[in-house]
Amino acid sequence: MTQLQALLSQIDNETMLLPEFQRGYVWNRDQVRGLLRSLYLDYPVGSLLVWETEAMAGEVRGGVSIGGNRTLLLDGQQRLTTLYGVARGKAPQFFEGDEKAFLGLYFNVEDEVFEFFAPLKMKDVPTWINVTLLFQKGIQPFIPAFQAMNNNELFATYIARISQLYNVMMRDFHLEKIVGADKTTDVVVDIFNRVNSGGTKLSKGDLALAKISAQSPEIRNQMRSQMGVWSNGGFNFSLDWLLRNVNAVATGRAQFAHLDEVSTKDFQESLDSSIKFVDSLLNLVSGRLGLDHDRVLMGRFALPVLSLHLSKSGGSFQSKSDQDKALYWYIHSSLIGRYAGSTESTLAQDYEVLKRDGLDGLIQNLARSRGGKLTVSPSDFRVNTMGSRFYPMLYLLTRVTQAKDLLTGIPLHTHLLGKLSSLQVHHIFPKQVLQAAGYERGEINAVANFCFLTQESNLKITNRQPEEYFAEIKSKLGYESALKSQWIPMNPDLWKVENYREFLAERRELLAAASNEFLDSLLSHEATVLELPKLSQVVDIDIDDRQTEIDSLIKDLEQYGVVTPARDVEIVDPRTNEILAVAEAYWPQGLQPGLGQPVILELDPEEADLDGLAS
Repeated sequence: MTQLQALLSQIDNETMLLPEFQRGYVWNRDQVRGLLRSLYLDYPVGSLLVWETEAMAGEVRGGVSIGGNRTLLLDGQQRLTTLYGVARGKAPQFFEGDEKAFLGLYFNVEDEVFEFFAPLKMKDVPTWINVTLLFQKGIQPFIPAFQAMNNNELFATYIARISQLYNVMMRDFHLEKIVGADKTTDVVVDIFNRVNSGGTKLSKGDLALAKISAQSPEIRNQMRSQMGVWSNGGFNFSLDWLLRNVNAVATGRAQFAHLDEVSTKDFQESLDSSIKFVDSLLNLVSGRLGLDHDRVLMGRFALPVLSLHLSKSGGSFQSKSDQDKALYWYIHSSLIGRYAGSTESTLAQDYEVLKRDGLDGLIQNLARSRGGKLTVSPSDFRVNTMGSRFYPMLYLLTRVTQAKDLLTGIPLHTHLLGKLSSLQVHHIFPKQVLQAAGYERGEINAVANFCFLTQESNLKITNRQPEEYFAEIKSKLGYESALKSQWIPMNPDLWKVENYREFLAERRELLAAASNEFLDSLLSHEATVLELPKLSQVVDIDIDDRQTEIDSLIKDLEQYGVVTPARDVEIVDPRTNEILAVAEAYWPQGLQPGLGQPVILELDPEEADLDGLAS
């Protein structure tokens, strides 16, 4: 048994650390309050599992670069981090997370509840006790305020209660220890996964990175730093995704186990090369396709394949023809959701094809998987929400074909300057108009009902019906070419709300034709090379009541420590690649990272495959 204050001292002295494969801190304020209340009431809170080893600096977080024995915390990180944060008023050295979850905790000696500091409620109220101050200074600082109440009975009660809380620091914790030279990182990770079977286990990528970090701790920091650079540029990736790129370059294989054969030096070189390749690819899809931020970046798991191609080609595309082939394959593989199912096995297949037959082989293999021909059909645009695969395709077409703003006639591939010039999603037939006419939400939010405009034009159109503002654009403003550039059917009868479904069908035909024309120009190497500037991120200001409610729900969940979900996401059956649903919100690693199973918010169950989602 070890007292809590002794455990906290070990963290201060950096002899109690975290192994690199541990996840970050994920508890929320409710869990923090619950732990302190349980300790205050002397309830059981579980034992701790530690690994005693002579750890290299790279195997741990929060330690200094010296040798010697270390106690690495395997099970109990959330509890011990919470208690350290509350007791010390700061996060431990190994901390990764949001320290607001445990700072500012107060205890009410009157009703024995724990709450976080609220100035209007607690300031200058002596019955609210700063728990951190109590743990650091003891009960003495609070005695004068209790004495000033001139109530001996209350004084005795309050002193007894804060003494009971202060004694939490003397609470004994049982330590289960893993010791022995035979307890390698592999063995300990297996034990860790078994102990944490109720949560999310370490992925193969986590384990591979843990092994590499044991030899070279700066590698993980470099990877995290680089992801921050990409995030600031509008693209968000995971460590696992970056590791897939490195694995492709270092080994030419998809399975992370092959990284065991890679030396630290070779891994570092492959990481440096992969970062350069990804930068080049992001510049390419942004500058040539206009996919300039995360919301419209399609097919991110196709990028490791192209990283491998660049590695095999000396670090760059050998010609415009080579580049165009890569873009053709990239777009088509994204539109069919090639990596939406079994990512690793599909990558493994494509790596082998690429190494054997190059980009031509990739294209031929993709065509065979689609019945021999790669084309976009009008039915492909029979999708709704910004989470569908063909939403980025609409954005891409808008940028590369020089589509024009409907009210100004200005090509939308140019720089957009000024306060009201950011690019926005516009519902061609306004939501309110369609709702009043009795159309369903899925029809209203059809991708074929979307176009992109400047914010200024979007605000001017507001809820006007197409038969009104299209006619004005065509006759008064002389911008008929702007309508055609946005694939608007030119039959005025289709601009009427009662003919909305026929409008969608015709526009899907036009969008599919435009898609195939552009893609064919890439394959024939006749595509015009435009240098597309980065624009302000696309936003949708035409929000309906349900969207507002979802936004509010997610905001409330985030207050309780739930991670921010992905929005409007396609959920795909990993066995068949069939789309099961387009979820309003999706938590792929559970409501808190590392805890629980994936969670999907689906508000249109009649449009989703519920049996498929459940399995």
